[in-house]
Amino acid sequence: MNGGTGQDYSGDVSAREAWDVLTKTRNATLIDVRTRAEWSFVGIPDLTELGKDVVCIEWQTFPHRELNPDFIDTLLTELSRRDIGPDAPLLFMCRSGGRSAAAARAVAAAGRDHCYNVAGGFEGGLNGERHRGGLSGWKAQNLPWVQT
Repeated sequence: MNGGTGQDYSGDVSAREAWDVLTKTRNATLIDVRTRAEWSFVGIPDLTELGKDVVCIEWQTFPHRELNPDFIDTLLTELSRRDIGPDAPLLFMCRSGGRSAAAARAVAAAGRDHCYNVAGGFEGGLNGERHRGGLSGWKAQNLPWVQT
């Protein structure tokens, strides 16, 4: 992982690399940018064994998928509330990596460094049977998650 410039996100990491960063770096923070429906029906990463929880803020609002105009302000407020300083790695996750890459870029452009996209996201891409969760991402790596 390389440091950011505050102008673009710092790059992609795999779900396993994200878990390692969350495990080894005290203030590393996982930000799930999926929708409320996805958190409820698909599940969320479980960071309980690390003594952490996931920051869940919609990048696009449910059900119309409009960009959340308050995303950056809400995130920065939440990071401040949690005392997550500017040097902490921020790991952004969505379903398969597209929305989270956009969110990481936007937060980096707003001045935060160390913004990473979790490539493959929570469920990854579709397999040959058009199912998610087996090829890449958090679930495919057998990382802890819970159904809410």
